[in-house]
Amino acid sequence: MEPEDNRLSTTALARKLKIPAQQLFATLRDYGWIQRAGDAWVLTPKGEFEGGSFQHSRRFGRYIVWPERLEQHPLLAAIESNQRITAASMCRYYSRLHPRQINRALAELGLQHHSILGWELTALGRSLGGQQEESENSGAFYVTWPHEIIDNPVIHRELTRQSDQSQPVAPPADGEPDLFSAASAAVPCQGVDGHRLASPLETRVCNWLYLAQLAHAYQRALPVEELVLADFYIPDGSIYIDCWDADIPAGELAAKLHRRELYARLKLRHIEINAADSERLDEVLGRRLLSFGIRC
Repeated sequence: MEPEDNRLSTTALARKLKIPAQQLFATLRDYGWIQRAGDAWVLTPKGEFEGGSFQHSRRFGRYIVWPERLEQHPLLAAIESNQRITAASMCRYYSRLHPRQINRALAELGLQHHSILGWELTALGRSLGGQQEESENSGAFYVTWPHEIIDNPVIHRELTRQSDQSQPVAPPADGEPDLFSAASAAVPCQGVDGHRLASPLETRVCNWLYLAQLAHAYQRALPVEELVLADFYIPDGSIYIDCWDADIPAGELAAKLHRRELYARLKLRHIEINAADSERLDEVLGRRLLSFGIRC
């Protein structure tokens, strides 16, 4: 084994290879050298064979280090750093997000905007290396980005918030950030728009509505004399939305069933989102809203 001084964290190795750190983490995962174990990265037998080991930091705990000679490894030397990526290819680093969600997040940050022509680049997006492209098949506009965009701290922070991953902590020279941690460092139930939500499912729905640019209210009263609150309300179309988590306390369940009766009796438009729908809101919520005449 090489002396500790000659061993590099994954982030330091990425700097040596002149590629984004997240690209190297994903590549080592794809090669089978590292894998997730809860909220941390661990070495596989293949990673140990390639010289990986663990090092301890007082601030960051245990993290993986590599021999400096890996800079010359043919598999790592072959990684292309000048490749341009799209929202679809960014899903490799944010596997819980769909391309449409990533495009909407980039638009919310002001890097692009959606028009009848497709996704159009803004001046801010151009300053970060974005390039306007046009599909040869459909003529639709889309944007490509330099691969380094995935290490931009603002973009990484926003995309990890929406994919229930933690924000990375900037490491000291001898530390290692965990760019794929599953624990959230932000307020656990606060939406992108600032709403404070009661559950992760509500947070996902709130973020989806906000990034789809749909004005919505949280905890909105139904039009009845008694005070009955729906989880969400979309004024455009007068649509109420309720979130049904997997485990609902008895009192809350009774209130939700009562709301369901009121929706039916008053013929109010409403949508129910179940816990199983949280990973496919584009399909479930998008389709239900379209049935009410709202396209997003």
